[in-house]
Amino acid sequence: MSNKPFQLQSDFSPQGDQPKAITELVDGVKAGMRYQTLLGATGTGKTFTIAQTIAQLNRPTLIIAHNKTLAAQLASEFKDFFPTNSVDYFVSYYDYYQPEAYIASSDTYIEKDSSINEEIDKLRHSATSALFERRDVIIVASVSCIYGLGSPMEYRDLVMSLRVGMEKPRNEILHRLVDIQYQRNDLNFVRGTFRVRGDVVEIFPASHSEHAVRVELFGDEIERITEIDVLTGEIIGERDHIAIFPASHFVTAEETVKRAVVNIERELEDRLEELRGQGKLLEAQRLEQRTRYDIEMMLEMGFCSGIENYSGPLTFRERGATPYTLFDYFPDDLLVVVDESHVTLPQIRGMYNGDRARKEVLVEHGFRLPSALDNRPLRFEEFEQKFNQMICVSATPGPYEIEHCPVMVEQIIRPTGLLDPIIDVRPTKGQIDDLIGEIHDRIAKDERVLVTTLTKKMAEDLTDYLKEIGIKVRYLHSDIKTLERMQILRDLRLGTFHVLVGINLLREGLDLPEVSLVAILDADKEGFLRAERSLIQTIGRAARNSEGKVIMYGDKITDSMDKALRETERRRTIQMAFNEAHGVTPTTIKKRVRDVIEATKVAEQKADYLAGVKEGGKLSKRDRATVIERLEKEMKEAAKNLQFERAAELRDAIMELKADN
Repeated sequence: MSNKPFQLQSDFSPQGDQPKAITELVDGVKAGMRYQTLLGATGTGKTFTIAQTIAQLNRPTLIIAHNKTLAAQLASEFKDFFPTNSVDYFVSYYDYYQPEAYIASSDTYIEKDSSINEEIDKLRHSATSALFERRDVIIVASVSCIYGLGSPMEYRDLVMSLRVGMEKPRNEILHRLVDIQYQRNDLNFVRGTFRVRGDVVEIFPASHSEHAVRVELFGDEIERITEIDVLTGEIIGERDHIAIFPASHFVTAEETVKRAVVNIERELEDRLEELRGQGKLLEAQRLEQRTRYDIEMMLEMGFCSGIENYSGPLTFRERGATPYTLFDYFPDDLLVVVDESHVTLPQIRGMYNGDRARKEVLVEHGFRLPSALDNRPLRFEEFEQKFNQMICVSATPGPYEIEHCPVMVEQIIRPTGLLDPIIDVRPTKGQIDDLIGEIHDRIAKDERVLVTTLTKKMAEDLTDYLKEIGIKVRYLHSDIKTLERMQILRDLRLGTFHVLVGINLLREGLDLPEVSLVAILDADKEGFLRAERSLIQTIGRAARNSEGKVIMYGDKITDSMDKALRETERRRTIQMAFNEAHGVTPTTIKKRVRDVIEATKVAEQKADYLAGVKEGGKLSKRDRATVIERLEKEMKEAAKNLQFERAAELRDAIMELKADN
């Protein structure tokens, strides 16, 4: 295993109160403190502080964020800080996930349905394989890291190691590849497959995106190992050794499956006897039919649909034992960093009960064996046992952090000298007209605007209205896929559009220096979205721009608004005193726009109907009219053919063209 140290690369050095925070965090970890909290105001460079801490401690680190968008942004930032080390991204690989469920009242069984994102699956495999190869690993994960994963021992033991000069018959290599869930496909060479041409075996590893491995044999001896470009077949480089990791985290050796099946059959017989004794003959028949089919598939294929429900018997764990998770792939000296901990920790705490309630119904009605309950996320107390030391990071620490860290590491001063934004409270009467005027002021200065609403319907209506009056606007909502969400935020920074409307997706950790105005509609409606912590976080989105301003639309000042206003004023006072003492002039954060994190780039981008406008400047009036006419015809044709997404895309393009008149 490589023991390369972390090498932080940055054009900046710690400024403001960053040096003090870094020293306190490092000293605290070295002194064995189990919990620490970095209370950092928005835009004070908390990510840079954590990067410096990791570099000095030189320990494998798991950073947990509460959503995929924030995790992706953090992964991109840490890749910039540690370009020569391994920085990986581990989030749920489902674009769509409908869990298996049974509604007893209406006798409705809902089968598991999901859509797996191949990009994210590659990144997950890249993360786990890196942990077995080196120590200089940072994994940025969502709370999916507390969900069950296959046994790390099985995963490690089933790695196929190939070296030049090794005696290994071709057929043995092929059989081993099949055992670790690779499929032979000589025509469609994609991730998780291999192809054979005479004495040449080409393998496309599950953790790779563009490069495959070519193994050339002479008789039974491995003569040469090369890394090749999948698309062109060009040789990228020679390898003396290659480790091929399993194509699935739930892979299990054939002997293990045979031994586990004995346990599954024993559990099945016990459960059938129990159900029949209760007079539940239908449930018994249902369970026997399903389980016998799954057993047959496991024995024949080494895998079955829903194999994760048998993770307990397959790993020979006691009933109710803690499941294997990403934590078990890390070494013992793991350092955990919880970003936006006031949201992430409650999310981790809440995962277990919902999952348990759904599975208990499935077990009770004969859809699953009782051991299916062991395929679950960690309970919060189990999560706490998985690490020795944790650093929480938040601008608004929650009760858990306050209880465990009565004295916090505070970071209020921004390296750029930026102050917390000025807050203006305005009445709700005429709020949309007032907001539109403010938006036009920002567009004239080439700045961006975030608008938060209370409901999805209001966000959609506001987005449609702003489009109709010629403002380039997008709506960020929960239905948008992970990678597309990152692209939207990137486009906002680049100026493809000027206004982003959302509900609760704009609060924590979104780093958008171009945003100079945050508008909070219905700020006086007490509740989760307008609580003190939520308001402070939302206010923080305007704290990365020297012209930053927040407008709260409300007819009264609630307790939450009052606390948020007072905390913001407290921080402004400290920041202004520091700037005056050190002669610092506030300047907007300069941050390059990063590429979207991905393992593969698509060969063909979708058509850009406004390419001429974006790249070539203004169109003439005649050309504009011609383009609009053509697009309107295409839009009507798309709507006629029920291609509504394409029609909506064309409609937005037409609105942008008309707005540029």
